[in-house]
Amino acid sequence: MDSDQLRATVVGFLGAFAVLGALLSLVGVGDLVDVLQSASLEIVALVVVVTVGWLTAWSVALRTVLGVLGIRLSVVRSFLVFSGAMFSNNITPFGQAGGEPVAALLIAKVADTEYERGLAAIASVDTLNFVPSITLALVGAAYFATETTFGARLRFATAVVVALALLVPGLVYLGWRNRYALESRVVSTVVPVISRVTDVLPVISAPTEESIESRIGHFFGAIERVATDRTGIAVSLAASSLGWVFQMIGLYLAFQAIDQPVPFSAMLFVVPMGAIAGITPLPGGAGGIEAVLVAVLVALPSVSVSATAALGAVVIYRAAVYWVPVIIGGTVVSVIGADSIG
Repeated sequence: MDSDQLRATVVGFLGAFAVLGALLSLVGVGDLVDVLQSASLEIVALVVVVTVGWLTAWSVALRTVLGVLGIRLSVVRSFLVFSGAMFSNNITPFGQAGGEPVAALLIAKVADTEYERGLAAIASVDTLNFVPSITLALVGAAYFATETTFGARLRFATAVVVALALLVPGLVYLGWRNRYALESRVVSTVVPVISRVTDVLPVISAPTEESIESRIGHFFGAIERVATDRTGIAVSLAASSLGWVFQMIGLYLAFQAIDQPVPFSAMLFVVPMGAIAGITPLPGGAGGIEAVLVAVLVALPSVSVSATAALGAVVIYRAAVYWVPVIIGGTVVSVIGADSIG
């Protein structure tokens, strides 16, 4: 990790601590500790098990996409690679956007393939994961709209979901339609920068403009292979949807653990809304996701929980979702760094 990336990561974690500190000041540290101490350890353990189920489901999506690209990995290796990818997402700012380059390098190393193919694979999985999350959030919003009157915060949250449902596919479509112009612009921007770097550091050889164009072309070619494989997309979407369901079960069980049962239907809306906060410049969305989850949970009339109870359940849920991949994935990255896996 270079100094700029390290600095950004440190600033990101400081931001996450600031947001979490603000949350604790609102609900009270003592009250939160009381809630957590009363939690059922057996149910908390189930939350951890469900978290592993989520990782497994999404690793199947990654394995499917890699298979479409001609890369064969076992189920176990796919799980380890995806855990490593989640580890990089959780320790770099901007979540998936920040962790994708590291995840692509991990895939390329384990699968012994080109970096751009690994980048295309993880980018495709992230894009496919977006579809079920927005779909489930819209279903949840539609359900609650028939059951209760939305307050200002929920109307805003729903508007954000609808906007993303329209904006992201539109940007993806425009980017794909203009991919050759985008390729030309990237090459014209990157090559001079790399040339200046190699002038300062002559031990690094500057790649030619043709080699960069070739790499970008391979990346777009890999994306096209995934986009045109209907079976692969269907299997990946099914696995992604299952992963989202596991996350919803995890948060639902976290409320059960503190003896504050909530309707499972609320999870359809709440969990995807929390995931949207992952785009914040905070490592793994830490702080931002917790804040959004608590805000939406407290605002839902059908949930009827206090801010303290909501934060207690969210802490249990997020501790599993954040730390399980960090522990597993961090171990994987360390092993791969030593040139040995499995």
